[in-house]
Formats: sequence, structure tokens, C-alpha cells
Amino acid sequence: MIDRLTQTTGDLIINGRAVREDFPILHQQVQGNPLVYLDNAATTQKPQAVIDAVARFYRCDNANVHRGIHTLSERATAQFEAVRSRIQAFIGACSHKEIVFCRGATEAINLVAYSYLRPRLQAGDEILLSELEHHANIVPWQLIAEQTKAKLVVIPLQSDGSLDINDVAKRLSTRTRLLAISHVSNVLGTIIPIQAIVELAHAQKVPVLVDGAQAVSHVPVDVQQLGCDFYVFSGHKLYAPTGIGVLYGKLAHLESMRPYQGGGEMIQRVSFTKTEYQSSPYKFEAGTQPLANVIGLGAAIDYIHKLGLQSISDHEARLLEIATDKAQSLGLKLLGTAAHKVAILTFVMDGIHAHDVGTALDSMGIAVRAGHHCAMPVMDYYQVPAAVRASFAFYNTEAEVEYLFESLEALRAIFKR
Repeated sequence: MIDRLTQTTGDLIINGRAVREDFPILHQQVQGNPLVYLDNAATTQKPQAVIDAVARFYRCDNANVHRGIHTLSERATAQFEAVRSRIQAFIGACSHKEIVFCRGATEAINLVAYSYLRPRLQAGDEILLSELEHHANIVPWQLIAEQTKAKLVVIPLQSDGSLDINDVAKRLSTRTRLLAISHVSNVLGTIIPIQAIVELAHAQKVPVLVDGAQAVSHVPVDVQQLGCDFYVFSGHKLYAPTGIGVLYGKLAHLESMRPYQGGGEMIQRVSFTKTEYQSSPYKFEAGTQPLANVIGLGAAIDYIHKLGLQSISDHEARLLEIATDKAQSLGLKLLGTAAHKVAILTFVMDGIHAHDVGTALDSMGIAVRAGHHCAMPVMDYYQVPAAVRASFAFYNTEAEVEYLFESLEALRAIFKR
């Protein structure tokens, strides 16, 4: 088994090179077995190109940005702003001014909740969400709804883990002030038809925020084509460092919003009687930003471009197809069987708690996620306390999928004794 897992058979090959060779963390043993990392929906591993970019910044260019007039500061500023422009191109934004750096998708959602929506909410207003949302796209809206006596309205799940667009239309009303929805479910892998949903919402003059944390590493994103008002994602799910994320917002919205936090860098002029803020995006970037992490995000986007999202998507789709067939053959209960989904397979084994499955797989060197996946309403819908999630990335191989299901079959035999 060890020999089979360490071979390159089933790898994604680009220019004659297996891409998993670019990821040093994958070449280790866990519990005496080669690491099989299948927890990519939680966080992705980092290629050497990203690690090197971060180290190079600290080694050669580390300085604060924008205000310095010395060489290091000017070099750091140029690199920092170049990443903003690369993100603009990566998601198809109109302007670099529409790209705001945050600590992650969670902070980006909170920024929109408190800086955009909170001042516009009144008692009886509605915020429209779906039943498949991550807690990060539920709790911020709950908090401001409680403060304003607004209410949450929920689009229900379908049994296959999809949403019925007719249910979206039925729940849009004259009181809806925002629709906040995931592009891809972190539990079910379902790809939501965002463009069609945005068109429905905009017909009712309802702005739309899209949580793209699970989407950007799997599917092409063009925010102008989608038409959404806000789009958020985290770097660490895109092979970049933790602690960095992005808020895209239409410039007219961002210019209408007051700052989310106050401090240095986001100001034009400060006195004890009045403060003048910078324009977007800088008025939302108080204090020193995680500069090296931004540089790492830029390197991750460059790396993804080099591989090509189509090559990534094709490889991951093949892994999901194999995994789904094997899960069905093994009689696992699958959560999320929509026709359009990314490479996430979430399941329950009869008679074995998800946490026990996860612990047993770890003893075999396999890293999966077990629990409610920060999506308790989804678990409630399927009436399970927890589930096991295997989430695949382009550096995973067919041999690793085979090993996962051989291990699950062995685990079932042990529990049946």
C-alpha cells in the first residue's frame, strides 16, 4: 500500500511533472502510513511556490506599505498592490478599487453585515439565506437582525442538496434587504446557480452577497458575469496562507459604506473634531495588513493560473466520480447528490459515529473531516448528528481514493465483529 500511494499514478500531470511534488507537506507519514490529505474543504495545503514567496518577502522586502518613502517600503507597496490587481483579474472585477483585503471570508461577511446592511435595516425587514449556509453566513446576519428586529428568511434544501430556484423567487419580498448565499456548499459540494439567482433578486432590487469560500479553488469566477453585489473568499482554501481573505464589492456600494474598523492607514486626515477617510478600498483596511500573506495569496493565484482551472476541475471531477461510485457500492449514505457539485463527498456509515470513522481513518494516515462542518442546519435537515467529509484537491490521486474506500471497508468489518 505504501508503494502504491507514493507512486505518481493518477496524479494531475502538468508539463510532465506530477503537481503533488510541489507540496512538501504531502510527503510525510502519519501513524506509520503515507499521509492521505482529504480535508481540503477545511483548508488546502501550500505549494512550494507560495512558501517561497512568503519567505522571500520576509527575507528581502519586509516593510510596511503605502506610507514609507524608503526603498523597502516602496518595493513592498508595489508587490502588495500588484496582488490586488491580480485578484481583480482573477475574479473579473471592474476595478482594483473593488478589492478589499480582510482576514478571511468570515471577516468579509461581517464587514458587509455591519458597514453595508446594518445601517439600512429596520424592524420587519428580511434577510434571505439558504438552508445550506456555513455558520459564517448565518450568524453575522442573525446578530444584526436581533439588533434591528429584522428577521431571517430561509430558502429550503432539496433532498439531493440543491436549491429550487422557484423557492428563491417565492421568498423574495418587498421587505427583503439582502440575499446572502453560498456559491458552493462546504458540506454537500453543490454548485448553486448564482447568476440566475442574482437576476431574480435584482429584479426585486435586492442586493446579493455570495460566499465563494468553497468555489474559487474549483470553478472559474467572474463577478461581472454573476452580477453579484458582493463576493467573498478566503486565501487558505485557495492554497494561500491563513489570515488573508478578500471582499469584492461593487464600487458604488463600497463608496456608500462607512468604515468597519478605525485606525491608521485608512484615514486621509485626523483631528480631534473630525476624521476624513480614504476612498475604497483603503478605508476598510485599518492598521497594518498581513503583508506576507497577501504576497502568498498572489503567488497562489499565479500557481493556479499555471495549472489552469479546467485541468484542475477535470481531475477533481474524475476523483469525485470514482469516490461516488465506491461509496454507493459500499452502501454509504451520501449527503448531497446534486447533478452539479465540486469534489466533496460527505457520508454517514450505518452504526458507526462519524467521529469514530474519522479517528480510525487517521490511524491509517487518512485526514478527513468529521462533525457538523459548521453547517448545523444541514445536519438537522438530513437528521444526522454528524457526518464524514472527504474533500479532494488537484494533488489527490486515484490511488488515494482507492485507499480511502479500502480502509472504510476494513473499518466496517471491524465494527461488525
